[in-house]
Amino acid sequence: MRRTALLACLLLVSAAAPGFSQPAAPNPFFGNAQAVEQGAEIYGKTCTACHGASGGAGEIAPAIVSGVQTDRRTDAQILATIRNGVPGTPMTAFTGKIADDDILRLAAYLHALRGTAIDNPSPGNVAAGEQIFFGKGQCASCHMIGGRGALTAPDLGNIAGVRKTASIMDALTKPEHHIYGDGGSHLASLPPMDTWLPAHVTTADGKTFNGVLMNEDSYSVQIMGDDQQLHLFDRSRLRRFVVEPKSRMPTDYDKKLTPDEFRDLMAFLTRQGMKPQPERGGESN
Repeated sequence: MRRTALLACLLLVSAAAPGFSQPAAPNPFFGNAQAVEQGAEIYGKTCTACHGASGGAGEIAPAIVSGVQTDRRTDAQILATIRNGVPGTPMTAFTGKIADDDILRLAAYLHALRGTAIDNPSPGNVAAGEQIFFGKGQCASCHMIGGRGALTAPDLGNIAGVRKTASIMDALTKPEHHIYGDGGSHLASLPPMDTWLPAHVTTADGKTFNGVLMNEDSYSVQIMGDDQQLHLFDRSRLRRFVVEPKSRMPTDYDKKLTPDEFRDLMAFLTRQGMKPQPERGGESN
């Protein structure tokens, strides 16, 4: 009897408490490039008086797109904050101040900032960008996409599914870049890349091999050669083994390509990948 009464009480609390309400419908503007662009305009007009540009911290309010890896605020929590505000802070409720569709567009923009490039692909001619990747840009001389290209740099077939648009651009234009896996975080600065470093080997009989370091230990060295072959060496039989401290990834694509070519390359790269599938925990048939 007491158990039945307790269950009834919990059901009443669940029905009344916002935190226990039924899951909200997904935002219809997620992944809609036009809506994201409109959301950016709304953010600029309504949010930057307190928050910083692009979801950063402002003079009054904290960052929405956080640089703290432990930030795990969900899209639903951010949307609720926009709609309802935060009591006791300058963050007021926007419900009734702007149209609900505009609130959803604003949330879609913030989702794109917090998400990976597949959520916020760059504008441009995708087909032209593909031609640049496999042609003038010479990206495929090291990277591979869809089984085409080389093996001396990471496969970029899912680059937009794991990297942010800004991170992809940084890798093409900044001397220091690094994969940073948290989809909801940004790095203030990018540390040097410490994988896929150029390696040079000379064996005891004078043969030379150039490529990138894949693995090494006290007894062996493994490199992916420029000949696209994997080579394993006994360290005790090497005359020379040198690893360069800096990736050979060019970082001047914004200079070696025209602005239109660079835009098209970004349009191509930011569409390479798949959106992560939502978790389905708790569903019943």
